[in-house]
Amino acid sequence: MEVLKSGSDVLFILLGGIMVLAMHSGFAFLELGTVRKKSQVNALVKILTDFSVSTIAYFFIGYSIAYGIDFFHGADTLLQKNGYELTKFFFLLTFAAAIPAIVSGGIAERAKFNPQLAATFMIVAFIYPFFEGIAWNHAFGVQAWLKATYGAEFHDFAGSVVVHAMGGWIALPAVLLLGARHGRYNQQGGISAHPPSSIPFLALGAWILTVGWFGFNVMSAQTIENISGLVAINSLMAMVGGTLVALVAGKNDPGFVHNGPLAGLVAVCAGSDIMHPMGALVVGGIAGGMFVVMFTLTQNRWKIDDVLGVWPLHGLCGAWGGIAAGIFGSQALGGVGGIAFMPQLIMTALAIVIALVGSYIVYGVLKAAIGLRLDQEQEYNGADLSIHNITSTPERESNW
Repeated sequence: MEVLKSGSDVLFILLGGIMVLAMHSGFAFLELGTVRKKSQVNALVKILTDFSVSTIAYFFIGYSIAYGIDFFHGADTLLQKNGYELTKFFFLLTFAAAIPAIVSGGIAERAKFNPQLAATFMIVAFIYPFFEGIAWNHAFGVQAWLKATYGAEFHDFAGSVVVHAMGGWIALPAVLLLGARHGRYNQQGGISAHPPSSIPFLALGAWILTVGWFGFNVMSAQTIENISGLVAINSLMAMVGGTLVALVAGKNDPGFVHNGPLAGLVAVCAGSDIMHPMGALVVGGIAGGMFVVMFTLTQNRWKIDDVLGVWPLHGLCGAWGGIAAGIFGSQALGGVGGIAFMPQLIMTALAIVIALVGSYIVYGVLKAAIGLRLDQEQEYNGADLSIHNITSTPERESNW
């Protein structure tokens, strides 16, 4: 029975890892559909390469920082419990690699390729696992202090704060240090729209992410006996709430409609195991509206050229999700309870501080040392031609 149990756990978490790995193709197509045609190839190459760099960084450094576990043992040792620790690493790696995938959308169309790979390595090796260890492995006694002070630990079941808020707030300094795409804003206050290159690809990316999210959330139980249908239904309700509010607030704009479910799912991650489905519907709906309002403000009022809106989507909706878990997870609002508001607020704020400071250090040093963005001619020609020497739809055939 013990072997059957460990084998079932391995299969359970492996399937979750595969579903979240599939979500990375969603990141790729969401970015591909949102950027202009001259940067589509770059979007695809970045996501795959960033995932590969993330794997090296997390396997050799990051996972050890977060959980104190390394893999410098013989394969016979690694096979214990059917290799459960290896598959757990794979599952959590797909979470860690979401950080550079999130950042990628914010800095699209004008970022150099190699500096971003260097940033990916540093973020996944050091910055992300530092907070991951605090939140999910009781590092540095922060969770114990919160428990002693407020009677409850910080609760983030599937990463509203640990993954999404961290990713969005890490992206913000990168976007600011890069500056806007050339021609996006002029000195007279005008704004060039830069519309999405492909709504179908954008929608495909959103759908892949949405479907994969049920592995992201449900499989965060990490063992078969902890699986919860409540997590699945709460994810569904938050997705629906985010979609419908974004539809109305965004006035039928397909970009908002397809980011709405993502906003809802980002927000419900933290409390998906403790909220009532009606609470999840409200949390997701608020997140969908928040994304529409804050994306519009960011782009049009503040003139921050966050191409995919990753700071509003992941940074703000993720922070809202962390705080919302402390509200809608309470028994007074139909939740399971065992949660307190202040730990949620304090740890969400700590995540934002770590993300901002770490990101400014990494991207600030890279900007000073080797530069972050393509020159104006390269950007005009597009990241595809400038970096990869090919476009997504080459129209000129070779003359032989």
